[in-house]
Formats: sequence, C-alpha cells, structure tokens
Amino acid sequence: MNVGIGLPIGDPATLLTWARRADAGPFTTLGLLDRLVYDNPEPLVALAVLAGATHRVRVQTEVLLAPLRDTALLAKQAATLDRMTGGRLVLGLGIGGRADDHQVTGVDLRTRGRRLDEQMAVLRRLWSGEPYGDGVGPIGPAPARPGGPEVLFGGFRPAALERVARWGDGFLAAAPPSWAGTLFDTVRTSWTAHGRTGAPRLVAQVNVALGPDEVIEDARTNMHAYYHFTGTPDRMVSGLLTTPKSIRDAIRAFEDLGADEVMLYCYGVAPNQVDRLAEVV
Repeated sequence: MNVGIGLPIGDPATLLTWARRADAGPFTTLGLLDRLVYDNPEPLVALAVLAGATHRVRVQTEVLLAPLRDTALLAKQAATLDRMTGGRLVLGLGIGGRADDHQVTGVDLRTRGRRLDEQMAVLRRLWSGEPYGDGVGPIGPAPARPGGPEVLFGGFRPAALERVARWGDGFLAAAPPSWAGTLFDTVRTSWTAHGRTGAPRLVAQVNVALGPDEVIEDARTNMHAYYHFTGTPDRMVSGLLTTPKSIRDAIRAFEDLGADEVMLYCYGVAPNQVDRLAEVV
C-alpha cells in the first residue's frame, strides 16, 4: 500500500520542510489542495517549488479546480511540470463548489462540469502533440508521460465518477471507508462499461493530525475554517484521525477495498508530524 502526505495550507513557508522530510521517508506522494478565494498557496506554483527540492516523491494536485483556469495555459503548465520532474506530476482535477471562487473568475457555477469535460478534450489533444485547432499549432513542451500526466478525478456525483473512465487514469476519493467502497465499485463498473483496459488507479484520502494537543487543536481549527462554507464544519472535524491506531485502521480498511494509495491529509502545520506519521505507516 502506497501512502502519501496531504500538505497543510496554513503556513506555506513550512512546506519545503514537509516535502524534504516526506521525500526522505516512506511516503510516495505530496498532495496540495486548491482554492482561489482563500488563504492558501497556488498549488501548481507551490508544487513546482517542492518538486525542485525533492527527488523521489510525486507531486499531486488534490484537487486542482480546472474550470477556473484557462485551458491552453493549464495544458502548458502541467506539461512543463511533468517534463521537468521526470513524470512525477499527478494532476488531480475537480470542479469545486464554492460560489466565490467561480465569481472572481467569471466561470458559471452551473456549467462547471460541462466545462471540465470540454477542457479535458483539449488537454488530451495538446498533450498528445496535436494542434490546438483553428489554425493554431501545438502547444509544448511534450510531457514526460506520453499523452500527458496521470489524471485523477475527485467528486461524488455520477457525472464525476463517469469522468474517470472517459478522460482519466484514476479516482481520488475524499470519503471514509464506509462510503468509499461504493464509489470505488461505481468507478470500476464505469471503467469496464467504457471499454477501458486494465483498472483505474484508486486513491483514498483521510484527514489526520498526530502529535501533542496543540498540534491536534491547530488541525481542528484550520479544518473548521476551511469547511465553514459547508455549514457543517463540526461534522468534518469530527472525522479527523488523531491516534496511530485509528490511522493504521483506516489505511488497512482502504487497502481491503482495493485502494492503491492513501493520502494522509494534514491541516496542522507542525512539520514533525511527517516523522510521527512515518512511524505509523
């Protein structure tokens, strides 16, 4: 079972320390979330910095809100990062649900799923070296991975799960094991129905904090602020795992469901959590 680290957003200056410790440990991936109208680092910029400071771990957007971005520029940014990291980029994509993020970019919240599908057609074409169209040539550089970086889709609705089979390489499940199993099964069924060979890559996510009381309280405070928009932040915070046993049990449960990787997402900013989590996994 591969295990990655979801990086905290509360203090961008600490992320280099997080990344270097994770790269020296047992972890396979560094993940970073995306918001626009929020106090968080821009993920592609931040992951480019972290990729340059590491040698082994993959860097993953978890998830990048693609509809908020210009498609041609996103194709170039992702291909550049993938090429310069030797194929270490994993592009987790989603549509987002915060009205303010869409308002400031002029993107219609109601049609964001349709826009992502349209974007994927263009991204796949450009990453394959084909012209943009309408008399416009190709947009380089060529990514390290033929056809573009690995693409995972996050989401819960049927359209999001089907998108994995139509455009993606795998699924990112931000759900507990009790719910993730059904999502995994739906993704696998859609994958087969679309005639895809092999199997989708399945990545799970669980929120964790490990350390003294102040570390756990910091994580709870940051989680509560981040999920305030839902109207039920207490429910999200209640799912935070704070003991080695609960984290090991979650990893084992996801492994039993057939997950390929589990991302341990951290909201507390203390970098020594990396060392504590390394002992757990």
